[in-house]
Amino acid sequence: MQDQDSDPSPPPDSAPPDDSGSPAVARTIAVVLAGGGGAALRCADGTLLDRLTGQLVTLSTGDVHVIARSSDVIHPPGGAYMIGSEGSGGLADDLRRVAGIARTATGPVAVTAGDLVAHTEALALLLERAGRRTGALVVKGGEEPGPLRPPARIERGLLVAAGTSFHDVTEPNGTFRGVFQVGVDDLLTLAATAETLADLAEVGRFGAMDGAEAGELLLAGLLRSGVKVAAVRLGRLRCERVATQAEADEAVRRLGEVDEADARLDSAVKTEDGFFATYFVSSWSKHVVKLAARLGLTPNAVTGMSVGLAVLAALWFSAGTRSAQVAGAVLLYLSFVLDCVDGQLARYTRAFSPLGAWLDSTFDRVKEYVVYVGLAVGYVAGANDPGGAPEGIWGLAVGAMILQTLRHMIDFSYAGARTDAERARPAWAGVAGSLTTRGDVVARPSPRKASRHGDGDGDGAVDEGGPRPRTGGGNWVVRLSRRLEQDSLTRWLKKIIVLPIGERMALIAVTAALFDARVTFVALLVWGGVAVLYTLAGRVGRSVGR
Repeated sequence: MQDQDSDPSPPPDSAPPDDSGSPAVARTIAVVLAGGGGAALRCADGTLLDRLTGQLVTLSTGDVHVIARSSDVIHPPGGAYMIGSEGSGGLADDLRRVAGIARTATGPVAVTAGDLVAHTEALALLLERAGRRTGALVVKGGEEPGPLRPPARIERGLLVAAGTSFHDVTEPNGTFRGVFQVGVDDLLTLAATAETLADLAEVGRFGAMDGAEAGELLLAGLLRSGVKVAAVRLGRLRCERVATQAEADEAVRRLGEVDEADARLDSAVKTEDGFFATYFVSSWSKHVVKLAARLGLTPNAVTGMSVGLAVLAALWFSAGTRSAQVAGAVLLYLSFVLDCVDGQLARYTRAFSPLGAWLDSTFDRVKEYVVYVGLAVGYVAGANDPGGAPEGIWGLAVGAMILQTLRHMIDFSYAGARTDAERARPAWAGVAGSLTTRGDVVARPSPRKASRHGDGDGDGAVDEGGPRPRTGGGNWVVRLSRRLEQDSLTRWLKKIIVLPIGERMALIAVTAALFDARVTFVALLVWGGVAVLYTLAGRVGRSVGR
């Protein structure tokens, strides 16, 4: 399962391959907002600003623009980054400079605070993620929000609200860590939002807010303008802003407490996966990833090995004997392990490719259907055994294939409709009003072009009236879903009920090893039917009354 963005809508195995299948994107342009400091704070590499810009260059970004006060002392490393020739005159000027960069950029734009102390791998999580779409570095839970750790709310892999000293966040469950990246599709929104914010800041609408909060303000503005922002979680890696030399020294010291190589390996394993994949594969698969990397295997090679094991499993299933069924079940489990490892290896080595995404998505279906055929053939082969009548087994096999194909059609069409709606998103009505509202707001498009599919994240609602303050966070289905997410047991039950690929492979392996193909297909049809009804009910419920 090679890398895909955290998309809360489809089941884990059926999201269309967006990020890893994206065409080549121009190099990221980095914008360092140094108005909050960083140029005066020291570390072993010079100033914190020198250290940060060096990290950005190491990550193969394009131009690095440092927006600093005229009095700040900057030491460009060999001309690797550029500085506004006149310096910056304050918050409004910072925002206008970001808007200008966004309007001329041909690749993603990363915005980072200049007083940042971070692991290079932490920055790479965001800047080198597959597809380089819009996302922000966050910590879920952990330290309480503070002046340099603005509050955030994270829901199902998305950042849905971010605060500033002016903007509040309802029920925050995390913090923003000073770096976000805006994908190419959202650059015009970034430019328009930055210009609007600059106009508002110039007339004092945000009170005493200064350039130290330019990044947080931009992120809050993007969210309130309807931009979908992925929550890129740091895990064990560190990324924090500092205000004093003592804080800088302590932050640099804490960097040494974490082994970046091990943390990179940990971050290659998805944190929002299915139950079976999380506890029966990802709990040990990182050792396989490390071995594969040492052997120089590519993610596509691992995908091929996974396909090979699935074909061998189907051949064993086709024999029809109990020992062959058990052997097939073991091979199917190992095939799924490698199906997870290929994506983990892609994230670990950052070897993303459109071919890899296509191969992974296509062969996931091929492997499953080949196994269905093997099970049916084996059931017929064992027909001479007592109770082994083959009548109807092919009908059950075809029915399971049709049901699974229908599920994928539903998921792909829903995700595609959301993507189309987002790309066709009109200018938001009343954005300036939402930006000067202290409480959470739900951005809504104008009624003339509103998508009937909504925004899909459970926070928006399509009707007239522009953005409005949050009043309960969606309809009763959305509110119930959020309450269930707060409890570990119900959160896992929600993941299990949709029968993602890990649960399907486990169901096939266990029922085939202990019973027979008829039991396997009946179980797939019953559980798969419940999953379809649950998914459709949830999506209809989220849409009705929005």
